[in-house]
Amino acid sequence: MTTTPKSPRKSVQTKIAAALLATTVLGAGVAGFSGTSMTPATAEAVRVETPAAAPGFADIIEKVSPAVVSVRVKSDIQPASSDDFGFGGRNFDDLPDGHPLKKFFREFGPQFRDGPRAERHQQRPRRPRPTSQGSGFFISEDGFLVTNNHVIEGGSEFTVVMDDGTELDAELIGSDPRTDLAVLKVEEAREFVYVDFADDANTRVGDWVVAVGNPFGLGGTVTAGIVSARGRDIGAGPYDDFIQIDAAVNRGNSGGPTFNLSGEVVGVNTAIFSPSGGNVGIAFAVPSSTARSVVADLMNDGSVERGWLGIRIQAVTDEIADALGLDGTNGVLVADPQADAPAAKAGIRAGDIITAVNGDAVKDPRGLSRRIAAFDPGTEVEITLLRRGKEQTINVKLGELPGPTVAAADAAPEAAPETALSDFGLTIAPAEDGDGVVVTAVEPDSPAEEAGVRAGEVIREVNNKPVKSASDIEEALDEVAKSGRKAALMLLERDDTSRFAAIPLNRG
Repeated sequence: MTTTPKSPRKSVQTKIAAALLATTVLGAGVAGFSGTSMTPATAEAVRVETPAAAPGFADIIEKVSPAVVSVRVKSDIQPASSDDFGFGGRNFDDLPDGHPLKKFFREFGPQFRDGPRAERHQQRPRRPRPTSQGSGFFISEDGFLVTNNHVIEGGSEFTVVMDDGTELDAELIGSDPRTDLAVLKVEEAREFVYVDFADDANTRVGDWVVAVGNPFGLGGTVTAGIVSARGRDIGAGPYDDFIQIDAAVNRGNSGGPTFNLSGEVVGVNTAIFSPSGGNVGIAFAVPSSTARSVVADLMNDGSVERGWLGIRIQAVTDEIADALGLDGTNGVLVADPQADAPAAKAGIRAGDIITAVNGDAVKDPRGLSRRIAAFDPGTEVEITLLRRGKEQTINVKLGELPGPTVAAADAAPEAAPETALSDFGLTIAPAEDGDGVVVTAVEPDSPAEEAGVRAGEVIREVNNKPVKSASDIEEALDEVAKSGRKAALMLLERDDTSRFAAIPLNRG
């Protein structure tokens, strides 16, 4: 077999053509990649080099589950007597005259009521009845456990159901309605598996959490999710500071723990948001920092003692800040220092803006309430405040927070001859005590209604000036308008409760 040697000229031409083809293809590739600009990008998209793997919870649950229990509560509350025949909570005497059932039970009812069935009912002993069921968890090896106040409230007998089904009697040590926490104690000659509280300052939004409890009486149930938010205020009380989680929490989970991945309790499940009564992925837990301190007090003496200033407070809104000439809304407005309370004795007045406690800044009413409550009664604290634009410092010896009181029902006083402040939508009358004026009517969509002024309230001051007539109010409002401010501050009072409202000066 023979081969014909290639021509050197033809070989060179072939190589040149190949080189040109390669250059063309490469050039097309570069053009297609970079478009019209060859300038490299200066910023890169965020990218996680090592994607997070979904955690497993089996090891955590195996260790913490024995510490989580079901709490069953019985109460001495008895059902209504069944001696009288009735329907839907009503007696047959409520039926219309001539009704056949009414006639029948009028003639034959007494023999049924006075018969053997009635005798058996009278001899039946009154025993506690099951009223609620929730969850709880041990925090010590000698049997102290935590649950919610609303789980045990009104109960007379308490039973703890262990992870293995063992039922043990428990005793109520103490409860705190303001934070919805309670402590029970089981007296049993054994060492209980218990869990500890986490430092929730290290809990971040997005962290994995595991909720363990007894929803719907099913027994120990585990759900997982993440921390959705911190510092939630849901209107449950003055110390709201809830952790929001999206783990499935339902009825019966109340009082149960939410764990981090180290098996520490980051929160005590307390409330859910649910239009239907079931889980919708929004649950709230008392943070461990709050639970730790409250539980310690309950274990020591069965109650929680909190410091008390004795003032009614409200937030500094944009309108109030403008009315007072403040630069921002940080701080708390004192609406009403209670007579003979620590704040009033120390010289704190209505209209003062509290900005700090012991040098720590106060931003809102909730923050001030929590800060003061953290001190023991009898502690002397330094209150920094603004009064008429000038900063002052006042030392206050705190009292002890009294129990909850019930506010009196709203009642509008009888109106004397009326005077109208039509530009602001107010109709007023002289106050009976001669101090201030009574609001007898508020016009819809008026500046007064916009500020939240209600009929029956007494206007005591306008921008820190006492008023006794419509002319006093007009004069004070004119001064505010001339100063260039957009709102005036009114001190309002109803049923011995005072508050401030900023009324906009957008006249007629």
